[in-house]
Amino acid sequence: MRFLFLCSLLLGAVAAFAQPKEQLDLLNDVRIDQRLGEPLPLEATFKDESGREVKLGEYFQKNRPVVLALIYYRCPSLCNQILNGMLAAFRIVKYDIGKDFDVVCISIDPRETPDLAAAKKKSYIESYHRPSAESGWHFLTGTEDQIKKVADAVGYHYKYVPESDIYAHAAGIVVCTPEGKLGQYFYGIEYSPRELELALTESSQGQIGNLVDAITLWCTVYDPATGSYQFLILRVIQAAGILTVLILGTFIVRNLRAEKVTRRIDENDLPKNGSDGGSQS
Repeated sequence: MRFLFLCSLLLGAVAAFAQPKEQLDLLNDVRIDQRLGEPLPLEATFKDESGREVKLGEYFQKNRPVVLALIYYRCPSLCNQILNGMLAAFRIVKYDIGKDFDVVCISIDPRETPDLAAAKKKSYIESYHRPSAESGWHFLTGTEDQIKKVADAVGYHYKYVPESDIYAHAAGIVVCTPEGKLGQYFYGIEYSPRELELALTESSQGQIGNLVDAITLWCTVYDPATGSYQFLILRVIQAAGILTVLILGTFIVRNLRAEKVTRRIDENDLPKNGSDGGSQS
């Protein structure tokens, strides 16, 4: 009975972290793979907020680092949180946008227009409160092939969800060197001003950052079905489920061994055949 009870616990743990195939497929499709030191396709063409055609390389000709963010302007939640996190950090770092570094935001939605980009730029430039940002914070739109060219170079994997008419994507930004190489990745929606400032300093000197623990990335995947960080919960459940299986498995093995030892001891304590356990007179 004890064995059956323990097995039922084990099966329950397996079921607890088993997830629908669709969610797991999306989980694998939406991620950021670090490509530290790799070059960006500076020849990729986009339109800026005014509708002017520009090459990505135009923003890497000023001998200063560039913060790159792949977002989209009609995003219902996550992209605004990314931008807000950037803004909060930019307000604190000692460097100024447009003087010491540039920021390039590229929409991953090819349907978006320069008008949308201009509105988004206006909002964040006004909130930044530093006039130099007008010439240093850029919001671009482009065709699907040009967007994909940059996304592939960055290691940025996203997926369009037609049922919700939104893009599932991970949260993060990249600090690039003045030469257009990927220097340092930052994941999530909040960015440490101290670490960002250090990354800008290092990238301005052409230095490349270190790999970030992949577990950090797990915590920043957006679930389009719920509009929240549901994948964080799924991954925690998966990890907890795996740990539970290992613990229960070990517990079951130990209990089975203990039962065998107890059974042997009990058998050895039984009277031998032909022995009555005492003498009679």
